[in-house]
Amino acid sequence: MRREGVKLLLVEDNPADVFLMETALELSALPVTLEVARDGVEALEQLEAGKAAERFPDLILLDLNMPRLDGFEVLAALREDPALRHLAVVVFTTSSAPDDVKRAYTLQANSYVSKPASLDEFLHLMTLLDAYWFGAASLPRTYQP
Repeated sequence: MRREGVKLLLVEDNPADVFLMETALELSALPVTLEVARDGVEALEQLEAGKAAERFPDLILLDLNMPRLDGFEVLAALREDPALRHLAVVVFTTSSAPDDVKRAYTLQANSYVSKPASLDEFLHLMTLLDAYWFGAASLPRTYQP
């Protein structure tokens, strides 16, 4: 299992969900550097800024319902950009609508996860992230802490 630091980009406009994620990461003691983009436009700006140095997140957790640019639009932009299309994206949203799930996978999301509602559920999610995305899965290493 990979234990060196990984960079996680959380694209989330809800401050309560950002707080829960930050708290869960602190309590889980995962070696994760968390970056937060408050909407889709900010996420694409951060990723664009990382292109020159090839400093990208190892994993993106992407909310769907955001102002300015929603998660579907962000996902489409990532998959259209040759420098960004390799990034692993987990759609991380409150929606469990079958049409949203299908659309996310059609846009080549790597996974679709419903957001936890409590801190305990966020902690469980950190265990799952660590076991699968940061342990079993092979992610492209473009970020060097």
